[in-house]
Amino acid sequence: MVTYMKNTHDKIAELKDIVEAYDNIVFFGGAGVSTESGIPDFRSVDGLYHQQYDYPPETILSHTFYRRDPDEFFRFYRNKMLFLNAKPNASHLKLAQLEARGKLRAVVTQNIDGLHQAAGSKTVLELHGSVLRNYCEKCGRFYDVHFIQNTSGVPKCEDCGGSVKPDVVLYEEGLNQKTINDAVRFIHKAQVLIIGGTSLAVYPAAGLIDYFQGDKLVVVNKAPTPRDSHADLLIQAPIGEVFAQL
Repeated sequence: MVTYMKNTHDKIAELKDIVEAYDNIVFFGGAGVSTESGIPDFRSVDGLYHQQYDYPPETILSHTFYRRDPDEFFRFYRNKMLFLNAKPNASHLKLAQLEARGKLRAVVTQNIDGLHQAAGSKTVLELHGSVLRNYCEKCGRFYDVHFIQNTSGVPKCEDCGGSVKPDVVLYEEGLNQKTINDAVRFIHKAQVLIIGGTSLAVYPAAGLIDYFQGDKLVVVNKAPTPRDSHADLLIQAPIGEVFAQL
């Protein structure tokens, strides 16, 4: 245990040196960034995949299921996907600080909770959308998350009666092309890419890191990832604990 702690401490010190030495850093993050804010990880032991429901989450959160049984979709969505009391943690706050210092150019996130923006980050590329945005599928009117939370069944537009859909990317749906292009551009130009809080199991999002050609690839994650062997610096520890020491 002493050796592990010393090793982790040294690695965090190395990451701090990297952060201080570069001013074109991009962060690529996943669910592990938000678990420390109380938002469950789909694939963790305590995550949504291990909770009992009428259908598996990956089925309910699919485009097909949304069209076939929207009432059940929204019942699950309101119960399991909205965590409006969650607050940014040390990771979110540190990333916002690094951006304000001119160190961090962009946050590329797979999360849909809006916590990066709540922490103060300005350039946030949300690959899978956001629960905070919702729109009428018929007329396009925008609705905030509280509208969804305070309705029952399938939320209907107050103007035209159309169904109001969360602006999140469901299974079977494609990612927003502009968001992908922007993410590729930032990652390709980055000197340092920090991958944090993600198993790199969800594609096509995880494939975006292939565009990185910079100096330092850093991986911060509690569990192993497919890119560990490619990392210039690998820190297997909770990301919040790591970022709190930067």
